[in-house]
Amino acid sequence: MAGLNKVILIGHLGRDPETTVYEGNVKRVTFTVATSESYKDKAGNKVTQTEWHNIVCWRGLADVASQYLKKGMQVYLEGKIRTHSWEDNGVKKYATDIIADTFQMLGAKANNEGAQEQPIQPFPTQDQSSAPTNAPTIESAEDDLPF
Repeated sequence: MAGLNKVILIGHLGRDPETTVYEGNVKRVTFTVATSESYKDKAGNKVTQTEWHNIVCWRGLADVASQYLKKGMQVYLEGKIRTHSWEDNGVKKYATDIIADTFQMLGAKANNEGAQEQPIQPFPTQDQSSAPTNAPTIESAEDDLPF
């Protein structure tokens, strides 16, 4: 049976994406994502543990990441783990990266002034005169909910 190398992360960008362009106009974008989990220690104190992940995007995904992602944004991403090594003054060093296959921006978008935009309405608004007479209104649909 073949192996599986899949990573799923939800976290916040630690820095703005950095773009490198290689020969043939191949783009590589790198950034960091922080994931955190909290628990209570034996004394009952809340402890938060944060892990930092190095993310690498290539080609078309790199274009999208460099255009839309910014420090502090929350993202959902999927990819695979890659470890590489190099020598620095005779010392072998290692780094582990997440090679992103896809990502999704999470949370509300901010406008140019930094304020939050209004959330998208789940139902289109209609005036009562244009609504079909047999269609339930939003208010009556909510009254029928069993909870």
